[in-house]
Amino acid sequence: MACTPVRQSRVVHGYLRAFLRAGSGPPLLLVHGIGNSSQTWAGVLQRLARQHTVIAPDLLGHGDSDKPRGDYSIAAYANGMRDLLSVLDVERVTVVGHSLGGGIALQFAYQFPERCERLVLVGSGGLGPELSAGLRLATLPGAEVALTALTGASPPLRIGLWGLGLAGRIAGWQRVRDLAEAGDALLALRDVEARRAFLRTLRGVVDTRGQAVTAVDRLYLANAIPMLVVWGSRDPIVPAAHAETVRRLVPTARVEVFPGAGHWPHLDEPERFCAVLGDFLDTTEPAVHDRDGWRALLAQGRDGVPAPRALRPPDRPADPTATA
Repeated sequence: MACTPVRQSRVVHGYLRAFLRAGSGPPLLLVHGIGNSSQTWAGVLQRLARQHTVIAPDLLGHGDSDKPRGDYSIAAYANGMRDLLSVLDVERVTVVGHSLGGGIALQFAYQFPERCERLVLVGSGGLGPELSAGLRLATLPGAEVALTALTGASPPLRIGLWGLGLAGRIAGWQRVRDLAEAGDALLALRDVEARRAFLRTLRGVVDTRGQAVTAVDRLYLANAIPMLVVWGSRDPIVPAAHAETVRRLVPTARVEVFPGAGHWPHLDEPERFCAVLGDFLDTTEPAVHDRDGWRALLAQGRDGVPAPRALRPPDRPADPTATA
């Protein structure tokens, strides 16, 4: 297959799932963040497709995929990725997830370890409560009204955000560039279904105190799979300190922090991103799921101490078939 991305779609469970596909070779699944779409990978997709089959879906509720009134939880997204891959006859993948997509990638690896060869997290969600104030505020009542007003004024705002982003690139103001990128994603929520899907997704993982869903308690399981973590040192949305959380809890993980990059390091430094990812893919062997090893990890627990056995109620006989 050519390296040029081709937009395709499949109907899964009655809903249209759009995705970009390119290249041939070992499969890579690229999962975007909230409010974005598969287009967020445009700067790296063709390069990655030179050696891999790259599949970049529009998550349900995003991009060209359907936007039903449905389940937008992290677990549901992970299920959706598995089902799309099954329809495409792709059994095992390396999963690359950005922001919300990182949280989905973590959940995918947890729910379907037999389907996941490697795990790559880019400015990932799910690794700590800290999060930008803007996303926390968007969980408050009345957010849909504010989003509707924002998108209704989109032409002048889009021009302003474009100018803001351009100024940020020229001056090297990473925070300004990232805020312009985030604002542009919000302005893309032109129809009511997209706005509702965005808020359902956000409120499923975030509240006013920050990220409410975490994978940190299960992160010890990642020692069983090759993991790469990429972060921008100036990420204004999810702090780069979360990369250090992975470094501490998953000693086998590779952690790359791009100095000066923001929340979208694959947009800020596409060549470096592809080089780092390519080296990781070339120098690691895909994980092969071992049921006994997985069971032993679960039994050992995150602190390396076997979990205590559940106590049998004293009034119940040890043998269920025994008589009183």
